[in-house]
Amino acid sequence: MKNLLKEFGDFIKRGNVLDLAVAVVIGGAFSGIVSSIVEYLINPLIGMICGGIDLRTSLRVSVGDATFYFGAVLQAIVEFLIIALAVFFIVKLVNKLMNLKKKPEAKEEAPAKSDEVVLLEQIRDLLKKNK
Repeated sequence: MKNLLKEFGDFIKRGNVLDLAVAVVIGGAFSGIVSSIVEYLINPLIGMICGGIDLRTSLRVSVGDATFYFGAVLQAIVEFLIIALAVFFIVKLVNKLMNLKKKPEAKEEAPAKSDEVVLLEQIRDLLKKNK
């Protein structure tokens, strides 16, 4: 049991686990912000353009006692696309910053050719010309 607790402690102390935990917390907060933007800014704007309808409740289909709210699904899709776009730009920015930090790699120079190789190449080129 003691060994298991030690292994678990080592696992938790790894940097990747902590980074993932931070990312999940920040992602959850960011999702709440995007949901608010979509619900309180984008949807009313779309509703105003479409004649004052509330997308979440107006776009629905009722079959018997069941009601399917397609507007709520549309809202979730818009939220997803905004989050995906934001993550895309963040990843693009981080990649750009990481590339700026990297030192340009020295280009490998071709090893110098020996005199024999140079002479053989010249003979080869002359033979190609005479064909």
